[in-house]
Amino acid sequence: MGPPKRPALKGLSQQIAAGRNGAGDSFVRETFRLPRPEARQTARDFLNRWPKAAYWSEVESWRIVGDDEIEFTMRRLKSAD
Repeated sequence: MGPPKRPALKGLSQQIAAGRNGAGDSFVRETFRLPRPEARQTARDFLNRWPKAAYWSEVESWRIVGDDEIEFTMRRLKSAD
């Protein structure tokens, strides 16, 4: 009995891509890249439009890019049912 087999890279890369694209979940995602003040206002507007209590809205991820720009992804449910 030797070491365990490595997973097939094609299948693994497909699973990773599906996870990044939100396949299989009920969330809508929007990604923005804006200067810091505009990014803050955009996130506030998003959360006001789709409240967390009803849509489970949140900033899913964010990072600083370039010269004080923020790239971020907002997530919410498709409906508040």
